[in-house]
Amino acid sequence: MADILVADDDASIRDALEMFLAGEHHAVRLVADGEAALAAWRERRPQLVILDVMMPKKSGWDVCREIRASDPLLPIILLTAKGADQDKVIGLGSGADDYIVKPFSLAEFLARVNAALRRGKAIAGGGAAAGGADTAAGEPRIGVYTVRRDRHALVAPDGSETELTRLETKLLSYLAARAGETVAKEDMFLACWPEGHRPVSRTLDVFMSALRRKMPLAPDAIRTVRGIGYRVG
Repeated sequence: MADILVADDDASIRDALEMFLAGEHHAVRLVADGEAALAAWRERRPQLVILDVMMPKKSGWDVCREIRASDPLLPIILLTAKGADQDKVIGLGSGADDYIVKPFSLAEFLARVNAALRRGKAIAGGGAAAGGADTAAGEPRIGVYTVRRDRHALVAPDGSETELTRLETKLLSYLAARAGETVAKEDMFLACWPEGHRPVSRTLDVFMSALRRKMPLAPDAIRTVRGIGYRVG
C-alpha cells in the first residue's frame, strides 16, 4: 500500500488509473496539470509520482526536474504518448526512474509501479534511526518499540511484549513506513481498513489513543497534527 500522486490532464486516464491503483489498495491523489502536481507534492510527500509529459501550465518533464532538485530519491514515472527515443532520453534525463508510453497494458503498468515502489522502499529503508522506518530485520520501529507483524505484538527494549490487534499492527506499520511525514487520516483509512468499510474520524482518534497507552516508554512517538492526521518521527 502506497500514497501515489497521479498527474494527467486526461480525465478518463486519471479515472482509470485511480480505479486500478485503488483496486491494488493504494491511496491515490489526482491532479490535472503540472502546477497542481507540484503543489500536491509539496503539501504531502507521496511514495510515488506518475506524471503525464504533456500537461497544461508545466510539463511532466519540468515537474520532474523541480521535484528532483530537492528530492533525489522519490520514485517518478513519466507517462506519455510520446515514444520517440529522443523523448525518452529527455524524460530520463529530467530525473525520471521510468518512462511508460501510451497505450499500455494495465499489467505492464502495475509491474512498473511495483518496481518503482520496491526501489523507493529499498532506498528509504535499511535501518533508519529509531522512531521511523524498518529495522535491519525488516520490522517497523515506533520510538523505542518494535512492531512484530508476524505475531501482532509491540516489543519493548527489555523484550516484553504487548498484544496488538491486526488493525493496530497495520496502523503502526503504516505510520512507521512513512516516518517523518504527516499522514492524513484519509490515507490511513484507505490503507488500513478493509475495502468498503470507512470509519468516522473519531474512530481513528480512539485507536491512536489506545495505541499510545500501549507505548508508555514513548508517549510522544505518535503525534497528532490537528486537522490533518498523525506523524511519527
